[in-house]
Amino acid sequence: MSRHGLNVRLLSAGPLVTMVDRFAFAPVLIPIALDFHAPLGAVAIGATAYYLAYGLAQPAWGFASDRFGRIRVMRLSLAATAAGCALSALAPNLGLLIAARIVDGAAVCAILPTALVYVGDMVPFNARHAVIADVLAAVAIGTAAGSLGGGLFAHYASWRLVFGLTAVVAAALVVAMRRLPESDIAPAAGGPAAQVREALRRPWARFLILFGLPEGAMVLGFLVYFAPALESTGTNPAVAGLVVAAYGGAVLVGTRVVKVLAPRVPAWVPITIGGVMAVAGFGAAALDQHAAAILFASVMIGGCYAFMHSTMQAWATDIAPEVRGTAAALFVTSAFTGGAIGSGVGALLAQQRHFGELFGAAVALSVPVVILAAVMRARYPGAAVAAGVGEVAGS
Repeated sequence: MSRHGLNVRLLSAGPLVTMVDRFAFAPVLIPIALDFHAPLGAVAIGATAYYLAYGLAQPAWGFASDRFGRIRVMRLSLAATAAGCALSALAPNLGLLIAARIVDGAAVCAILPTALVYVGDMVPFNARHAVIADVLAAVAIGTAAGSLGGGLFAHYASWRLVFGLTAVVAAALVVAMRRLPESDIAPAAGGPAAQVREALRRPWARFLILFGLPEGAMVLGFLVYFAPALESTGTNPAVAGLVVAAYGGAVLVGTRVVKVLAPRVPAWVPITIGGVMAVAGFGAAALDQHAAAILFASVMIGGCYAFMHSTMQAWATDIAPEVRGTAAALFVTSAFTGGAIGSGVGALLAQQRHFGELFGAAVALSVPVVILAAVMRARYPGAAVAAGVGEVAGS
């Protein structure tokens, strides 16, 4: 499928691998704990470390993509991801597994943001959200495949297999992505510090990058505990992975709806829709951690990702067009740092099996985040106007 001069299917294969890698870990937390005879809280450190590495490595990849090109960076990231996944599959103990997940998180983090920035380079802003929705459809498939595959492999064979297969696919994509043309951009002037200054000179960019912390905690940090919460009620990992895989199905359906909706309504509308879904989903999980409630929660948070988070991602590609890769990377850094904080706080409650309180905290965070996101997006004038006005509404 080619749109706007780019092969969307091949481009989307990289983000698909990213999601398989990210979402395979949640259903295997308890099997890993049993395999290594370690407490669940200790294994959950692997998820937190992965998110933290995913976020903190973003600026370096963003600088590189602005200077050396998007496709080159994605191929390098995929090669490093293949190595990180192979190390995860072969890890003989928990310490080395956590180290492998750190390597993997620092490598795989470049793929999805750089793909979105590549779309930003190749597609006009008013048509961008629809193409991003196509990329996020692959994200949805990868999410479902990771959740389901992780659970099935852990229950019927070994949790290691999903990481081994991901390593093979990532290595194959390093070769396949040679077919994608590099976007025609002028290399960013100056070093990393100059690129950061350029990205942060606009108040709207500063706002959105900072706002990524609570938004990331809400959207990315708590859902990793859906599968462990369900497994804590006696459900096996295969069924838990199947239930949580509904998240990916919801993202897939949601992105199809957003693709049609985005050109027709103001951007604050999908943000609000997604935010309401998040509050409903986390609320259901706070009240009950059995299959029906976690299934509903997975669908609702998947809808939140499709409606709200995809709109935030599209917004991040517009806040500093001169250094688009750096600005988008800083937003993702903030979001995944927030996700790491959320999953880290959640680990304290998960260790005690206090899943109701964990998801209750997610509800309390979500309400103000959604309100602020919708209000500020409604007031955003666009990159060109914002550069001239030079101020965030209310600043």
